[in-house]
Amino acid sequence: MSTFYTWVVPAYSSGSPVDHTWVTSYDSRQHVYPDIAAVKGAKEAYWYCWGVFHPKGNIPGNTTGFIGSKDGDRTVADCLVLPNAESGSNSAARGTIFTYGIDGVCHQLANQVLYATAAAGAPPLTVKAARGYWLSTFLYGTYGLQSAAWQAKLHTCAGVKPMTGPPTGAEDRMAQLPDDFEAHVREVLADKPELVAKLLSLRADVTSYAAQRMPGFFPPDADFLNARNQHLIAQAAALLDADDFRKIFGIDPGERIDIVDPTIMEQSKE
Repeated sequence: MSTFYTWVVPAYSSGSPVDHTWVTSYDSRQHVYPDIAAVKGAKEAYWYCWGVFHPKGNIPGNTTGFIGSKDGDRTVADCLVLPNAESGSNSAARGTIFTYGIDGVCHQLANQVLYATAAAGAPPLTVKAARGYWLSTFLYGTYGLQSAAWQAKLHTCAGVKPMTGPPTGAEDRMAQLPDDFEAHVREVLADKPELVAKLLSLRADVTSYAAQRMPGFFPPDADFLNARNQHLIAQAAALLDADDFRKIFGIDPGERIDIVDPTIMEQSKE
């Protein structure tokens, strides 16, 4: 067993209300490695999660950037997502977030690493404490939009049998593919079951739409994806009152939040 640690810094810039997430096998509050060579030299692991190397985390109100840790199986994690390699230059370091901004973003890739912390009767750790997470999972799910590829990866790396049909119940489905957004919505809107059903139905339509491949010769850029995502988030704002929207998404209705980092998007095309 190994311990997995999760970290955040503001995405894009120091003032961003969305966090970039990554995972390490070491506690950077105790051991600060200056670069990836030092991490490798210490025989530790750093999962980039479509970002760049950060010696440690830091966001407003949390000077360490630490958002959680849990024990898990390092062999499984290394198989799911290759550590100590940049996602943009090594496909094995992408898990099944093959194309950044289209299949998912850093939150989904960090969660794929953390699936290695799953245990009998206990769900795996996720980066749900990251800012912007509920917007991200509304759009891309907990583990990204490449569901078939992710189930195949789980089967190869963790021995999880792929689902060949609908789950027999909520416990069966959640055991295989935990859905943080659904659990969050059911908790926040516990006294409004009809609204829960409508929002989750909308979310199913959103992820189905987002998973469709764009026609044409050129992939969509960050501006296009952020505009599309903003439109989809606006559909939830039209369904919910302002208070419920804030409780679920952590922002005000109509507030523009860009989930896709333009810099990472450009690097992913290189």
